[in-house]
Amino acid sequence: MNRVSIIIPALNEATCLERTLRQLSILNPPAWEVLVVDGGSQDDTVAIALSAITRVISSSIAGRSAQMNLGAETATGEILCFLHADTLVPDDIVAVIQKTLSDAKIVGGGFISVMAGSQQTRWGFSLHNYLKTYYAPLLFRPHLFFKGLRLLFGDQVIFCRRTVFWEGAGFDAALPIMEEADLCLKLARRGRLKLVNRVVESSDRRVAHWGELKATAIYLAIGFLWGFGVSARYLKLFYEDIR
Repeated sequence: MNRVSIIIPALNEATCLERTLRQLSILNPPAWEVLVVDGGSQDDTVAIALSAITRVISSSIAGRSAQMNLGAETATGEILCFLHADTLVPDDIVAVIQKTLSDAKIVGGGFISVMAGSQQTRWGFSLHNYLKTYYAPLLFRPHLFFKGLRLLFGDQVIFCRRTVFWEGAGFDAALPIMEEADLCLKLARRGRLKLVNRVVESSDRRVAHWGELKATAIYLAIGFLWGFGVSARYLKLFYEDIR
């Protein structure tokens, strides 16, 4: 059975990383390895990762794309799974990923993301994220949609075969935003992407900070502008880091 390496890019994620790593410690079957790639945290992120007996890699280059590429270079599993530090996964995720990729036509995939916080579950946002997986590629890359493109984002826990990941040169480290969408385009040229009918839970901290109206406007604007070819560096101006 192909081994699954879980890669977590992190930067000042002390408030949520411990819970995520604790949940990963009870996976059944377990992941082959869990790698936390730190981008220069100033809080207790590294200490928390080390206390969980997790391998920690320090990235000399800031940026999630560079961190995930470094994790992929270091990982030894045949399957790469990219997990955000604020996202919780089902305890059988390794088996689900292995079963999904047992189909040779499928090169990668992701999960249905439910956005939630301590006070509420964002059902509207979660539904939109689900629909976006399908309507965005259908609108902007229809030729690839019918070949199996599904537009997945980081909170959907993207996974893929290691060989296919590097055939496309991994994440584009020059992109400050939309790096997962760019990866999906590369993967779809080599096979199908699948949205797995299972749920992961992602933090709503960005929506809680912005407010639902502003968050909706930002997400829609970034998505459509990217679809029409606007530079990711320009789009990053609208997408502040929230911790």
